[in-house]
Amino acid sequence: MQRPTPGDDDNGPNWSMRGFADQSVRQVIRMTAGGSRLRVRLSNVYGTRPLAVAGAAVGRSAGSALVWPDSVRRLTFGGSSGTVIPPGREAVSDAVTLPTSALEKLAVTLRFARPTGPATFHRFTTATSYRAKGDHLTDPATDAYSESTNAWYHLAGIEVQGGAAPHETVVAFGDSLVDGVGATAGTDGRFTDKLAERLVAARRPVGVVNAGVAGSRLLNDSSCFGDRAAARFRRDVLDRPGVGAVIVHLGANDLGYPRLGGDCVRPNPRVTVRQLIAGHRALIQAAHARNIKVIGVTILPLKGALFPFWTPEIEKSRLAVNHWIRTGGAYDAVLDADRALADPADPSRPRPGYVFQDGLHPDDAGYHAIASAIDLDAL
Repeated sequence: MQRPTPGDDDNGPNWSMRGFADQSVRQVIRMTAGGSRLRVRLSNVYGTRPLAVAGAAVGRSAGSALVWPDSVRRLTFGGSSGTVIPPGREAVSDAVTLPTSALEKLAVTLRFARPTGPATFHRFTTATSYRAKGDHLTDPATDAYSESTNAWYHLAGIEVQGGAAPHETVVAFGDSLVDGVGATAGTDGRFTDKLAERLVAARRPVGVVNAGVAGSRLLNDSSCFGDRAAARFRRDVLDRPGVGAVIVHLGANDLGYPRLGGDCVRPNPRVTVRQLIAGHRALIQAAHARNIKVIGVTILPLKGALFPFWTPEIEKSRLAVNHWIRTGGAYDAVLDADRALADPADPSRPRPGYVFQDGLHPDDAGYHAIASAIDLDAL
């Protein structure tokens, strides 16, 4: 989850700054594990006032904002149809019976009767959220849901129980590489999506949670891109139920942001290789204290980006951090995204055909290559 932030040319408009009043919001997500019962987690961690949720429901997605009518389940919170979430807190619904399968899509609908104020949200998604005026909590049709954005609001996750529910979960934690920037919207093309598909095909009961935040850094906060990784690691990884492993990709933005301007990247001090390694070690130690495996991801190739992210000095630092991730022995396993994406003719650049139009982030083929490079036995 992130602080409310205005939309921009890269991410498009969003509703976070104004929030909601007398509206219903429907959000479609894809499950990575199935079960017989589920609970929905809602967040007001960046709210400045209590968040009144007048109602909530979940059902099977039938495409866009459509929901299969016979699948809709109203959610309760401590037996009540609504809840009030204090600022800085989260709420988890009571468990509801709804058998689900891995890789199917659900629609979560929230009803806000009173003004919410600015909304805790997730800025970048490759999915779509829909908004309707008035109470359309259990509406199966799409007519009222005439507005949409590519962001998620107050929805922090779904937890499955019973049936085929996984024995443990792997969390992918990091920056835009994890968040999926460059993947085709609406196609479930992030590397975590492809990893989930590999696990299902291998009949491994492991859920996959994406805790990536585009723009995130290991060592510094951002007003637009969220808390530094060291500050959000506990909330997004350690305190989530059933986590057995975490995949970590961080450091690219720490290296590149000192060359960028604008309020979103400040503070943007230069960081050293030693500081980055110390930051990685702190995450590893915190995870190991909870008996969570940690898989380190090498920093992707940076040369060729359309924004000024690369210099010979930054490349030297990237190579040094990657060498430590591969050989330092601190991580339990390594996912070598650098080698999976690198151009054989110039390893400092991404391979042609594996890179998005910004020259930096993977495209669908690149994300598929990263997911294919993961050793499932390491999870």
